[in-house]
Amino acid sequence: MFGWFKKASAKPEKKDWEDYQGFRVCATPIAEGGQYRVSGIIEKGEGEDKQQHTFVRADLIAGKDEAKQFTVMKAKLMIDQLGDRVFKS
Repeated sequence: MFGWFKKASAKPEKKDWEDYQGFRVCATPIAEGGQYRVSGIIEKGEGEDKQQHTFVRADLIAGKDEAKQFTVMKAKLMIDQLGDRVFKS
């Protein structure tokens, strides 16, 4: 009866994955105080062999698209520097 008072749940944003040197990279910037914190996911493998590393950085970027670009750049740099060690704790 009072369904119009309920807030519509926000749809989860579609994740855009990019392949890079056998890894998959996805930018997931976090809105924070009118800016976006650099955050992303690095994956490798499939099924039971799939490894995943989620990262959040201190960098804040003004625009969402810029934050996505910067996140992908950071992820690629991590892959270049660490390779598979990115998945080690």
